[in-house]
Amino acid sequence: MNKAVVFFACVASLALSACGFHPLYGKYGNSSADLTFRSIYIEPIPERVGYQLRSDLLDLFNAPSAPNGARYRLKIELRADEKGLAVERSASVTRYSYYLTAQYNLMRAGSADVVKKGTIHSLTSYNVVRSPYATVVADKDAQDRAAQDVAERLRTELAVYFLNVAEGRS
Repeated sequence: MNKAVVFFACVASLALSACGFHPLYGKYGNSSADLTFRSIYIEPIPERVGYQLRSDLLDLFNAPSAPNGARYRLKIELRADEKGLAVERSASVTRYSYYLTAQYNLMRAGSADVVKKGTIHSLTSYNVVRSPYATVVADKDAQDRAAQDVAERLRTELAVYFLNVAEGRS
């Protein structure tokens, strides 16, 4: 390996360690995002897209599906909306936008006090094709992609929150 590359890599790693950089999902001090996520009970969410979102969150958090032993409760309310995006001259819609909005409250287990709340928005779209079955499948796929996007964004927001709590910046 080139000596200049090795030197640059060493300097870059020292610079990153000096600036306080640390991985968001890794261990830092005595806290671990993974252990905290495992202690969150995600309340059931109505409708098909709510079920999908909860399933995605359970996978991302590696969380329990029952409230036993959870330190936190996560309650999510969803609003979904579809709007025609592309319209032909015959007034038929050929593309839809699917908007998913999730309002969440994170509470300590056994308490109604909210420790973190927020709203997450996601936008996906799908095409309307000649086959009605294919259009239904595309619609469901757009809903699933929106749910996955919301789950990943929520995980990031909560990871930052728990990191700030662990560092006393809450």
